[in-house]
Amino acid sequence: MIEICYKIFMKKKVIAYLHTHWDREWYREFEVFRLRLLRVFDNVLDLLEDNKIPSFYFDGQVSALLDYLEIRPEKEKQVRKFIAEKKLFIGPFYTLIDEFLTDRTVFEKNLEIGLKISKDFGCTDFIGYFADTFGHSKNIPPLLKKFGIDKCIVWRGCGDIPSEFRFNGINTVNLIRGYFMDIFSAPLTIEQKAEWLKGNLDKIAAKSKDYLLLPIGADHLGVEPDITEQINKVNSLLEDYEIKLSNPFEYFELVKDNFKRFEWNDELRDNSLTFILQGSFSARMKLKQYNVKCTYLLEQADKLQKKYGSQYNAIIEYAYKLLLKNQAHDGIYGCSTDLVHRENITRYEKIIQIANTIIEELRLKYNFKTPVMDSKELIPEYKVVSKHYGVENSLLYDTQKIPVTEDFTDIYTLKYSPAVKPEINFEVKNGKIRIGQVKMEFVRFKDEGDTYNFGAVEDDKGEKAEIYSFKNNIIKTSFFDVKVEVQGELVNFKIEWDNKLKNKLWQVKFNLKSPVTETFSEDLNTIIKREFDPNYDMRKHLPKTRGIEVKTNFAPMQRYVGTQGFGVITKGLTEYEVKEKSLLITLLRSTGVISNPKNPSRSTPAGPPIEVPEAQQLGYNCAEFSVGFFEPEDYQKYIDIIFPQIILIK
Repeated sequence: MIEICYKIFMKKKVIAYLHTHWDREWYREFEVFRLRLLRVFDNVLDLLEDNKIPSFYFDGQVSALLDYLEIRPEKEKQVRKFIAEKKLFIGPFYTLIDEFLTDRTVFEKNLEIGLKISKDFGCTDFIGYFADTFGHSKNIPPLLKKFGIDKCIVWRGCGDIPSEFRFNGINTVNLIRGYFMDIFSAPLTIEQKAEWLKGNLDKIAAKSKDYLLLPIGADHLGVEPDITEQINKVNSLLEDYEIKLSNPFEYFELVKDNFKRFEWNDELRDNSLTFILQGSFSARMKLKQYNVKCTYLLEQADKLQKKYGSQYNAIIEYAYKLLLKNQAHDGIYGCSTDLVHRENITRYEKIIQIANTIIEELRLKYNFKTPVMDSKELIPEYKVVSKHYGVENSLLYDTQKIPVTEDFTDIYTLKYSPAVKPEINFEVKNGKIRIGQVKMEFVRFKDEGDTYNFGAVEDDKGEKAEIYSFKNNIIKTSFFDVKVEVQGELVNFKIEWDNKLKNKLWQVKFNLKSPVTETFSEDLNTIIKREFDPNYDMRKHLPKTRGIEVKTNFAPMQRYVGTQGFGVITKGLTEYEVKEKSLLITLLRSTGVISNPKNPSRSTPAGPPIEVPEAQQLGYNCAEFSVGFFEPEDYQKYIDIIFPQIILIK
């Protein structure tokens, strides 16, 4: 009897929380997943109502709840009751978005909208929940604090960090074994489940102190009706642990004195223990380009309407919700089905329509100029981009008039292009492109990967484009033609081509004077520094055993990356690579499967092996970037040239 009591006393307490990780769309389309959501959440509400579970954590977002209530409006009263009773936890985010492909304004909108909805439902307890984000930005914790959130949960990218730590000033929990714990749904005996749990709890305990945190749930997974009984049976078999069904907030309170024992003030992108799936930063590059364009236009429309009275607040919030739905992480990553991403593009087009309409209505009313305008007349300092047969916007936006046949005429699309004296040395000579002392090349490689990871081929030396000629500001190469414009201190490049090749990585390569040991890139509208081993070659370290994702010299970027006083600004090219003395920007990465089980860069599947031929991006493609010589602290000046602030153009 004494021995039994001693063992019970010595058991470590495991705080477990029930959850489901809800991707609104991924390997199935939104409406398909929503029908599953109805079944999953109906069951959760029934279990809460019957007191069969103590609480449920709804994945740190509100969009899934709103998707549910749109079909089940009669359940809202019950939902509000459980939130008030602290049995159901929602928010703080509107959607769970990526941390590296999202700019600061949109990230703050996500919290602003998500918190407003969460608090309206009565929720008061919030965690910055990033259980499945593909790595973590160092700039996230200050944004959480700005919105009064002092807790964070992370997983991917943490490397060998303990369970509790301070992440750039925020108390943070590292889910040592991840959020994916579906063992209670597995067709195993209770003894087998207990044995499996012990192995995982031992690994969590090695990084924890007196208490352990255990998520119970997985992607789109419902709660087992007998979960409480299963846990009681497992507890009777576990000698070292006792699982208690609760919520993550209790865990944070129990371990509040542990966080100061370890601090981490850099980004979290270590893939030695967890996959960070960073090929998703270049999958379906068209989506990334759409995302940057919509982010820019929507922010400009919002600034303008606030300047002139905020009469468009409701439609602006609606447009931001569309954008946030596209930034839900499997959407913006490009690792979903083709049908999912077609819907993403439809949403992006809606955002462009809304933003452009707001800007144009305000321009016509208040008589200011914008970087791009339609006009039947040519305007000084504007160059002609294209011409179409249409109607002047002054007629289209006048609610007291409708256009008639006689109103149709030639309409020019014009771009603001003041005469600027070239201040940068650019030349194409003897089959070489040079910007100052920097040599520029176009290269491409085989890609045997998938939408999650670039699949490097061990002996692939790649191909280099031959430079044929430079005439009328067009560089003709063996890959494609490149339009060039020298604009003051910048050289602008625009590539449009008909891609006929599958499973390729296309890059622009800048050869510098010294090995690239550090880069500076934009992250949430600030500059971060990263360090690299320029001699590291991923092709010499491809994994031979299961469960390993190869380390690479690829990294995510937003609009800018630079090194050695050389800078690159892009319009939606969101990945770069370091290789010896070279900085490379990904122009296009084409692949044909969500997750290739034979990806040479990742020895384990990361998702379903569904074929996605549209991820090859055959047909029309476009890539735009600008280069110049400037230091990281001056990058905003050049960003404003490429992404001009509309309210500054008079």
